[in-house]
Amino acid sequence: MTRTIAPRPRTLVLLLLAALGALLAGAAPASAHAALTGSDPAQGVVVQQPPARVSLTFSEKVAMNGDSLRVLDPRGRPVQTGAPGNVRGTTYAVRLEGGLGKGTYTVTYEVVSADSHPVAGAYTFSIGAPSKTVVSGTGPTVGGGVVGGLYQVGRYVSYAGYLVLVGGAAFVLLCWRRGAGVRALQRLVVGGWLALTAATLWLLLLRGSYTTTGKVADVFDLGLLGQVLETKPGAALVSRLLLLAAAALFIAVLFGTYQRREEGAEKRDLTFGLGIGGVVVAAGLATSWAMSEHASVGLQPGIAMPVDVVHLLAVAAWLGGLTALLVALYRAPAGTPVEAAAVRRFSRLAFGSVVALVVTGVYQSWRQLGSWSAFTDTRYGQLLLAKIALVAVMVGLASVSRRWTGRLADQGAAGDRAADEAGAGREPVTAARAAAGPDTEAAADTGTADARSAGTGPAGTRPTDARSAGTAGQGADAADTAAAPGSAPANSADSRRAAQLARQRAAVDAARRKRLRDGDAGRFGLRRSVLAEAAVAVVLLAVTTALTQTEPGRTEQEAKAATGAVTAPTNGSLSLSLPFDTGGTDGKGVVALDIDPAHAGANALHLFVRKPGGQPFDVPEVKIALTLEAKKIGPLSVAPEHITTGHWSADGVQIPMAGDWKIAVTVRTSDIDEVTVSQNAQIG
Repeated sequence: MTRTIAPRPRTLVLLLLAALGALLAGAAPASAHAALTGSDPAQGVVVQQPPARVSLTFSEKVAMNGDSLRVLDPRGRPVQTGAPGNVRGTTYAVRLEGGLGKGTYTVTYEVVSADSHPVAGAYTFSIGAPSKTVVSGTGPTVGGGVVGGLYQVGRYVSYAGYLVLVGGAAFVLLCWRRGAGVRALQRLVVGGWLALTAATLWLLLLRGSYTTTGKVADVFDLGLLGQVLETKPGAALVSRLLLLAAAALFIAVLFGTYQRREEGAEKRDLTFGLGIGGVVVAAGLATSWAMSEHASVGLQPGIAMPVDVVHLLAVAAWLGGLTALLVALYRAPAGTPVEAAAVRRFSRLAFGSVVALVVTGVYQSWRQLGSWSAFTDTRYGQLLLAKIALVAVMVGLASVSRRWTGRLADQGAAGDRAADEAGAGREPVTAARAAAGPDTEAAADTGTADARSAGTGPAGTRPTDARSAGTAGQGADAADTAAAPGSAPANSADSRRAAQLARQRAAVDAARRKRLRDGDAGRFGLRRSVLAEAAVAVVLLAVTTALTQTEPGRTEQEAKAATGAVTAPTNGSLSLSLPFDTGGTDGKGVVALDIDPAHAGANALHLFVRKPGGQPFDVPEVKIALTLEAKKIGPLSVAPEHITTGHWSADGVQIPMAGDWKIAVTVRTSDIDEVTVSQNAQIG
C-alpha cells in the first residue's frame, strides 16, 4: 500500500522564507572592499600646469606605507616626494617634485582596505600633451599568485574548521547527547578544532607577504610578521588563537567528564554550563572575523557586526550540524545508532538556523548591493545569485530528509519489537526486511548462518546460535571446575575458551544489530538525502568564501562611475560623475553633471545628486565653479536652480573660451558637513 506524505506546515514555511530571502537579496556575508572612487588629477586628463600633488579618494579608509602611492614619469622615474598622508576622510595625497616636464605620468597605489583586503591599481594623466611611457600602467599586483592562492585555501579551511567545530559540538549538546561517547563524532569535532587552529597560524604567517610583496620567500619574514601583529587583522587572528585555547578546554570536558556522567540533575547542570560556555566561545570566534573584515566597515558597522556574528553562528549550526549528523548516520556503532528523536531535534535546529540566515542575509545583501542592477551587473551579485540557488537546493533536500525522518520514526516501534525477538533467540522479521523481498531476506539469513558458524567451539561442537554456545561453554566451565578444583592447566584452557566464546557472541550480536540497522529503509533513505545535502554544502562554502574575497556590488558600481567620469557623446555634450563624501549622516553620494553643448558660449547645465545606490535625493545646497587655470580665468560661479528631487539646472551659462576647464562642485548635506569635488574636462 502506498502512503502519501503531505508536506508539513513547517516545511512550507521554510520554503517560503527561503524564497523571500532569494527575492529580497539572499543570505550572504557582508563585504566592503576599498575601491578608488576619485582622483586629482583625474584619470586620462591633460593638464597644462604640473600639479603640486596627486590625491586619491577611496570608498573607505585604507592603510598606507611609504611606498603605497607612487607617481612615475614617462621614463619610469619616481617623482613623488615624502610619504603619502591622509588629507581628509578617505582622501590620501603625496606631493610631487617641482618643474615636471610634459608627458604622460603613471600613478600606482598599493593599499590595504579597512576590511583587511589588499587593493592595488594604476592610472595615467598627462601634463601638456600625452606621450609614450615605459610604465606598463597596470600597477602592482597584490593578493594573487602563489601566496594569494595559499591564503585563500587557508581562509576556506578556517571557515570549514569553524563550522565543523561549532556545529558538531552543538549537535552533541542539543540533539544527541549520547553522541558524546561516539568516537567518530569526537574525531570530527577535534578535527575541526585542529583545522581552525592550523589555518589561523597559516594565515598569520602568510598575511605579511599577502598584503605587500606577494613573495613566497617573505612568508617567514619576522619583520613582516611583527608588522602584521600591529594591525587589526593580526590582532583578530591572535585573539582567535586565544579563544581556540578555551575551545580546547570545552572539548576536553564535553568528551571527557560529560560523556561519563550518568543522566540526572548533575548532568543537566553540566549541559547548561557547557551550553553557555560554548555559545560564548563560538560567538567570540565569529567576532574575530566580524571585527576585522567586511562587517566592521561600510554602512552601519554597529549593526552589521552583531548581524554578521549571528549569521556565522547560524551557518555553523546548520552546515556543521549536518556534517555531524552525516557522520553519526554512517559511522556510529551498531549498538549506538542515532535515534529518530535526535534527527527530529536537529531538524528543528536547522529550521531555526535557516530563518536566522534569511533575516541576516537580507540585511547584509542590501547593505552591500544597494540596487537590483548589482545582481546581474557585478561579479558579487552573480556569485550571490549562485549562492541563493544553492541554498534553495539545500532547503529542498532538507525537506526530503524530513520525510525520511518521519518514516524512521514510524518504523521505530517495529524496530524495537524486532530487537526484542532477536534477543529472545528468534530471527526478527522487520517491516523493512519483509518489504525488501525474498532475495534480501535470503542474503540476510546467509549472513546470519555465517556468523553462527563462526561460533563453533574448539571441541568441534556447533551451537545453533551465540546464546546456546555461551550456555554450553559456561556449563562446561562449571563442570570442569567442580571435577578438578585447583587444576591450573584446565582452568587456563577453560578461560581461553570462555573468552573466545565471548568474542564470538559479541561479533554475532554486532552483526545482527548492523543488519537490523542497515535493513531499515527509512535510515537508508535518510543517509542518502543527508549525504546529498552535505555535498551541496561543500560547494556552498566555496561560493561563500569567494564572496568574501569579491568587491561588493555597491562599491564596484561606485568605482565604475568614478573611473568612467568623463564622456563625450557625439552630440557634443559633456557628462561628469563626481563621487562625494561630506563625512556626515547621508553624506555619501554621486554628483552627475551634464554640460550641453560643452562649447565656448552659452551652455545649459543639469546637475543630479544621487545616493550610492542610485536613488535621487535633495541636499541643502549645491554650487558650481568653472576655472580655466591656464588663462587665469575664474572661478566662474554658477548657482543652479532646484527643479525636482535631486535635480538642479542652470541655463545660459557663459563659457568664454575653449580649454581644459576645472569644474568644481560644492555639496552641503547639513549645516556643518560640506565638501568640494572637482575634475578637469575639455570644453570646446
